[in-house]
Amino acid sequence: MAEPRLGQMNASFGEGSVVLRWWEWGPADGLPVVCVHGLTRNGRDFDVLARDLAARGRRVLCVDVPGRGVSGWLPRPELYAVPVYAQCLAPLVAALGRHDWVGTSMGGLIGMAMAALPHATMRRFVVNDIGPFVPAAAIGRIQAYMAGAPTEFADAAALEAYLRRVHAPFGALSDAEWAHLARHSARVAPDGRTVLHYDPAIGGPMMAGDPADIELWPLWEAASARPTLVLRGEASDLLLPETAVRMAARVRVETIPGCGHAPALMEASQVALVADFLS
Repeated sequence: MAEPRLGQMNASFGEGSVVLRWWEWGPADGLPVVCVHGLTRNGRDFDVLARDLAARGRRVLCVDVPGRGVSGWLPRPELYAVPVYAQCLAPLVAALGRHDWVGTSMGGLIGMAMAALPHATMRRFVVNDIGPFVPAAAIGRIQAYMAGAPTEFADAAALEAYLRRVHAPFGALSDAEWAHLARHSARVAPDGRTVLHYDPAIGGPMMAGDPADIELWPLWEAASARPTLVLRGEASDLLLPETAVRMAARVRVETIPGCGHAPALMEASQVALVADFLS
């Protein structure tokens, strides 16, 4: 299958605008699926899933959230927060109309915010390893790995080795899959250095202060009113077993073996689980 098409629009966030770009797969007249990645990732994480969905006739838009990949950067660190991301994605979602949403970690939180809006047009919702309760200990782990992220890498192999270490909970990925993630996680800076593809300031509010629990149960009650599938890595420290049990009172929850936070959605059974639910 051909490589994805690159789409873009200017997205407003209250005090200005930013260039929002996404990787688009499948027929332009297919029922849209919006895929949104985690905190330090990008839209190319969804290539395997997007190819499968596109082959089923779906139009798939894999967004690079502002500050990541090929989207523009926000002017101040404190703007890197879910409410601002929701503002930035709102015009795209409005243009799409009826759509499905697949959100990994941060992408799931953004999806909750979008789904809870009045007159939301989200049809089905896949939440990948995040919930309305996130424990302080998991926030602290994320703070630590972001604070310790190298500012540059000797070469692409060094960057891949770093990703294999910090994202080991993604699961047992193949060498080709790790190479794919590394290729789309690298950016060559103007001075020739190999760096990560995101704005170093994306930690924003998360990096400010001591870690604390996040509780969003009222938001979840509204967001989960539509058919929803929750995926939980069996060793996840962000989506705890007791949180998943509480979520399962309203929606379908599936535990993915052999991984933690978060399932990479590259393995065939994971792709089939999502694609069958969205069908």
